[in-house]
Amino acid sequence: MLGPVILAASRSDRMRRLISAAPVTKQVVDRFIPGETVDEILPIIQELTGNGLELTMDVVGEDITTPEQAAAARDAYLELIDRLKPLELGARAEMSVKLSMFGQALPGGHELALANVRPVVEAAAEIGTTVTLDAEDHTTLDSMFAIHEELRKDVPATGCVIQAYLFRTEEDARRLAASGSRVRLVKGAYKEPAEVAYQQKHEIDKAYVRILRTLMEGEGYPMIGSHDPRLISITQELAHRAGRKPDEYEFQMLYGIRGDEHLRLAAEGHRMRVYTAYGTDWYGYFMRRLAEKPANLSFFLRSMISHD
Repeated sequence: MLGPVILAASRSDRMRRLISAAPVTKQVVDRFIPGETVDEILPIIQELTGNGLELTMDVVGEDITTPEQAAAARDAYLELIDRLKPLELGARAEMSVKLSMFGQALPGGHELALANVRPVVEAAAEIGTTVTLDAEDHTTLDSMFAIHEELRKDVPATGCVIQAYLFRTEEDARRLAASGSRVRLVKGAYKEPAEVAYQQKHEIDKAYVRILRTLMEGEGYPMIGSHDPRLISITQELAHRAGRKPDEYEFQMLYGIRGDEHLRLAAEGHRMRVYTAYGTDWYGYFMRRLAEKPANLSFFLRSMISHD
């Protein structure tokens, strides 16, 4: 399987240097990450919302090694919020954050991440939008869920992400579905050991559907993170059975993948949110996109060959 190999490469400084230096990389990265600065990303936000889509914005970067870098990540999100305010998009443009960017892995990281992310969540609420806490590898999740619970005391709309391939997720979903949370369900994009996660695609797909049913039948707001046509169809059926209206759940897909499907779902009246990343530290995000789907890797390799 190529996925684990690519994920291992995402942690390699040598591979980072090699891939970053390849002339073709920039044009391929642009497919998934349409800008490096707020100035570059604002026209993308306006274009997508003008087409009836919604967004969740991710400032890329996870390799935080100092408290100063964590504070800089906080400030990058605060700048984004400040620039979103005059657009008056409200919840049509929300944010996704990885707590690793806010210092979670540093000494005292739980408290540091909470202290850094809180002002971002509060500033987002002030302009009528929300923040979703992304899920990372399984060792970080207890901290993430505790921070999520703490933030929701003051900003109840704060969302979180759960990953279908982890054994623990069905229990997490039952807890979150009963709490009124906003919950994004994804398959999972980190290399996890067999002791904690399903390893086979068919097992992950089955778990995804079981968890999706729990979310649809619960009291929360499900956010379906998938490009899989079969899972999209199953989502619509489960939503119908649960009596959910189109504004009581939403689809989420990555920028650069199945753009026509984004527009189709929006045109049919569904809430369709595009996960849109930007920033200079794109390597880890880019490599996970390659690992998630063979077609993404094929696209990258074809681009390299055609460039040569």
